[in-house]
Amino acid sequence: MGKMNRRILGKTGIKVSPLGLGCWAIGGPISREEGTEAGYGTVNDNESIKAINRAIDLGVNFFDTADVYGAGHSEEILGKALEEDRDDIIIATKFGNTFDEYHKKITGTNITPEYIRKACESSLKRLNTDYIDLYWLHCWSVSKEDLISVRDTLDELSSEGLIKSYGWSTDLSDLSEYFVKNSNCIAIQHELNVLHDMNEIINLCEKNNLASVNRTVLAMGLLTGKYSANSKLPDNDVRGINAPDWLKYFKEGKPDPEWLGKLEKIKEVLMSDGRSMVQGALSWNWARSDKTIPIPGFKTLKQVEENIQAMEFGPLNNDQMEEIDKILGERNFVYTMNE
Repeated sequence: MGKMNRRILGKTGIKVSPLGLGCWAIGGPISREEGTEAGYGTVNDNESIKAINRAIDLGVNFFDTADVYGAGHSEEILGKALEEDRDDIIIATKFGNTFDEYHKKITGTNITPEYIRKACESSLKRLNTDYIDLYWLHCWSVSKEDLISVRDTLDELSSEGLIKSYGWSTDLSDLSEYFVKNSNCIAIQHELNVLHDMNEIINLCEKNNLASVNRTVLAMGLLTGKYSANSKLPDNDVRGINAPDWLKYFKEGKPDPEWLGKLEKIKEVLMSDGRSMVQGALSWNWARSDKTIPIPGFKTLKQVEENIQAMEFGPLNNDQMEEIDKILGERNFVYTMNE
């Protein structure tokens, strides 16, 4: 592994690689009820397994998936890839979305105690393991009453040893705070990248010693630098022509010009010290707080190697962070560097 120290997974004290890998893309195709795509197109399972094994060789020990990715397929692939290494690996997966495994369709949500237990047992089977290290609630908005019921079920699963810890994948800071104050939550998974900061959730994680697990760290691919205003994404991709409204970086299958413009302005700072743009984006996340653990997605061995090489460079320095803030408009954060 590169020069960076391991990071601590919230209150668990578990040491994880500063970079995890997100396994949405390797799940393959899945669609929503209304027929729009919710995956990243076709996948090559052998390549996915090779990429995961290469990541382990290079020091990554944290993998994040969900039961709904590819309607169970992502978990199965991860389970296959980790057969030999299970004890050294931290696996995070998610529950809350219902889906039809055969037709590869998302069918709704369910967070009743009975369903959570059933989802947990199914995930354990697909992952070929007898415990989940970190179990995420995967529903964006949940009432306070339901959060307490979810907490009680997760505490039971925890006391039975089926899960080691739990957290919530959401960007809603008020509800996150309520959940954190009223449960044994150890982590929040939320969007965080150089173009889209989330100060309130970072503050919540720092104040409560939680892991801030960062998704969308490469702005769904925009921060790779490989898309221009003329790029067109295939229709069978979540970012394609029928991209959902919440997906802001791509519109109607093309990169959004406003976000591309912002990236153009900070490109040079991100690529300082010999980094690729991807590596600069990851280095920004590490410099943002010592609680952050970015989990970029991947489909190929090459992408995994480039992501992991970012650890050789480590976090951006304070001058580089301030320069980016200046370009994007004064954000004035205090950066807690721990490297």
